[in-house]
Amino acid sequence: MAADTIEAVFSKILIANRGEIAVRIIRTLREMGIRSVAVYSEVDRAAAHVRMADEAALIGPAASSESYLNIDRILEAARRHGAEAIHPGYGFLSENAAFAQACADAGVAFIGPSAESIRLMGSKTEARRVAKSGGAPIVPGTEQGITSSGEAVEFAREAGLPVMLKAVAGGGGKGMRRVDREEELATAFDAASSEALRAFGDGRIYAEKLIENARHIEVQVFGDQHGNIVHLGERECSVQRRHQKVIEESPSPLVARMPGLRERMGEAAIKAARAAGYYNAGTVEFLADNSGNFYFLEMNTRLQVEHPVTELVTGLDLVRLQVEVAAGGRLPFTQEQVMLRGAAMECRIYAEDPANRFFPSPGKITQLAEPGGPGVRVDSGIYCGWNVPLEYDPMLSKLIVWSDTREHAIEKMLRALSEYHVGGIKSNIPLFRSILNDPAFRAGDLHTGYLDALLSAGISFEPEASAVVEAIAALVAAKQVPVAATPVAAATGSGWRDAGRERLMR
Repeated sequence: MAADTIEAVFSKILIANRGEIAVRIIRTLREMGIRSVAVYSEVDRAAAHVRMADEAALIGPAASSESYLNIDRILEAARRHGAEAIHPGYGFLSENAAFAQACADAGVAFIGPSAESIRLMGSKTEARRVAKSGGAPIVPGTEQGITSSGEAVEFAREAGLPVMLKAVAGGGGKGMRRVDREEELATAFDAASSEALRAFGDGRIYAEKLIENARHIEVQVFGDQHGNIVHLGERECSVQRRHQKVIEESPSPLVARMPGLRERMGEAAIKAARAAGYYNAGTVEFLADNSGNFYFLEMNTRLQVEHPVTELVTGLDLVRLQVEVAAGGRLPFTQEQVMLRGAAMECRIYAEDPANRFFPSPGKITQLAEPGGPGVRVDSGIYCGWNVPLEYDPMLSKLIVWSDTREHAIEKMLRALSEYHVGGIKSNIPLFRSILNDPAFRAGDLHTGYLDALLSAGISFEPEASAVVEAIAALVAAKQVPVAATPVAAATGSGWRDAGRERLMR
């Protein structure tokens, strides 16, 4: 974006998040000459994002409700450090309309959409209404949240089984149940409602007709505050475990082989976003079948975990665009100027044991080697010696690759995975090798139940060869060197840093 399009300039931005996304945002701010302020809980005192930021503020104990989810403490930290804007990252408060409004009321720019757009699209039923008004096709479902299992039964009889019960205020697979038989509806409704209440403070549920073997395809949209809005192509996120995305890629194998589908989905996404008065980064999610029919699912009013694959195929820095748009700038390109090149793929690396029912694996990282080479990107928030806390999402990093074709991207990802080692804890790296070698995945024959079916079939996870582990351990030991403590490092009592690390995190 040309400098003369910026109507306001931020000199300091607070990041209301942690881990790999905070590190990733800090890097872009540094390139833009903007000072960063990290926030952290007591358990995150030595976290990578704290050590990397220009300034850092302790905002409370480990419990998210008393730290990362505490609006008053975050705003107080912004005031105390003189931050003119807040970037919410993703998760935590990123889709909280009350937080966006509180920032506006405090005179701090919120790097995201308006509070009203978040409110509109944050309610799944309201989002369906808005998308429908904009002309986007929607999955048959209830227009309002339902308050009893009896209403769910009534809808199921009208639409036909199977159906999905979903939290009105939901996301991330919380408050979601598939129902195949009418007699299961009451139990499923109660379970979904209780889970939604615990996760979102809102137990309302709505019902949707289940589209069997659907593909999950989302479109990245971006708007400015001057009425311009574009889409940046699609991402396929069909590889999921229990409704949680595991692998994302762009372009979608389905869309790539169906002429005109990208344009139709992009147009529908823009219509939905425009109907919500949307600006900044957002993602419109669709379910699609293999015939090219697609239906609006929901809109995520924030930056997505999987945004790097879009960055790699478009050559754009989405965080930079977010900051520039929040500062009043116009989008520096038109839809016709958006070019998609090659293929990108992302694997979400978690501290969990896939061989033991994906049991969480917090603890100290005793060895760490991250892959590199042409077309390989690691967005990481960890380092050798870091204790992965139990209190937060177990994501360690995101491994992203780019190549000229999908086939070459798969081979590059397999090579990168073979170089990736996290010692001291378990990770899901072996899972990705199994998926990427599966013939159905290689053929692009995907749907949202693909991975659960693959796991049910009893795939094996190959352990790393001991010789490879020993070589990696020696490499890591050679890279570990002392560094002079920065002001933040000194404050956290940390004087060591893995010099070979310094990549991106959560």
